[in-house]
Amino acid sequence: MSQDENNLNLIQGLRLPVMESFYTIQGEGFYKGSAAYFVRIAGCDVGCHWCDVKESWDSNLHPIYSIEKIAETAKNKSKMVVITGGEPLMWDMNPLTILLKKNNLKTHIETSGSSKLTGLWDWICLSPKRRKAPLNEVYQKANELKIIVFNIHDLKYAEEQAKKVSNDCILYLQPEWDKRDEMIPVIVDYVMENTKWKISLQTHKYLNIP
Repeated sequence: MSQDENNLNLIQGLRLPVMESFYTIQGEGFYKGSAAYFVRIAGCDVGCHWCDVKESWDSNLHPIYSIEKIAETAKNKSKMVVITGGEPLMWDMNPLTILLKKNNLKTHIETSGSSKLTGLWDWICLSPKRRKAPLNEVYQKANELKIIVFNIHDLKYAEEQAKKVSNDCILYLQPEWDKRDEMIPVIVDYVMENTKWKISLQTHKYLNIP
């Protein structure tokens, strides 16, 4: 395949840069504790300073796979496929999710919402970032809103973001991993006073699994 053909396939979403894929237990949010196959798409234009997968940012560092190969592997692993990143919406997710749905798989995405929403999704986890705000269409379609709490100022940001999602969206506050000992007591007190919020923890890290 020529470089031009490869680039066209990337633009069309027929091939995607994949940092890693693995079968594990969903550790966060509404589906925590559920078996799921994760596909981490490479490439990110947000760049949070506390990101724990900075190696995913540069898509040029990772192999390119056809969506057929991604879907074939996924269907043999789990009924739930979680597309994460990086920022997966930098790429057209329609072709991949159409293929996953044809294989009767549940499609979930974890996104900052900063790029156009593409793909057929059973569940959208929106985790907005200050550096690049989500698009309005993602706010309205999000099933859960996950705010990473690095410091106390993020609680004000969380309330600002909560005003933009639908009434059906589940609201989560999640401590940034390296700040968890400091921020968990703050979040606990806040949720007890503001009961529309729930606490999300990175339980997979406590379980020492991917």
